[in-house]
Amino acid sequence: MRKTIFGAAFAVMFAGASGAQAANIVETAQSAGTFNTLLAAATAAGLAEALATGENLTVFAPTDEAFAALPEGTVDTLLKPENKDQLIAVLTYHVLPRELASNMLPGRTIHVKTIKGDGDRLLAVSKDGHGVTVDEANVVAADIRADNGIIHVIDKVLLPSD
Repeated sequence: MRKTIFGAAFAVMFAGASGAQAANIVETAQSAGTFNTLLAAATAAGLAEALATGENLTVFAPTDEAFAALPEGTVDTLLKPENKDQLIAVLTYHVLPRELASNMLPGRTIHVKTIKGDGDRLLAVSKDGHGVTVDEANVVAADIRADNGIIHVIDKVLLPSD
């Protein structure tokens, strides 16, 4: 059933991104209908506009199901205005300041800088015969094109270490 849900999300996102007029990352995620929590968090953090207008981005997008798997109360806590900096840290950990398609990955682990760009914000991205992982999340749908970047659907919310 899990693959069916992600397959449907991928099909909707791909269809939305391949129309006559390409959609940006936010519009592509909205059309899928399975990224409501991510989009609400991006809006609360003030990052939705940057995701819509930024260029050459890669987003590792956790589904609503991935957010629901976090410990109870985590999302509500992150969405509180007093926790905006922490929310920004979590969300920007999912974004690269360049496009990274799966066919660009070597058959080993590489470390890539997130959008924040500081040396401590590296993601471990691995590709092998079983698929692609980002830190401990599995990429369940890869290379979804938007007019300003690429979306990879992941099955877990990435949490930066302190």
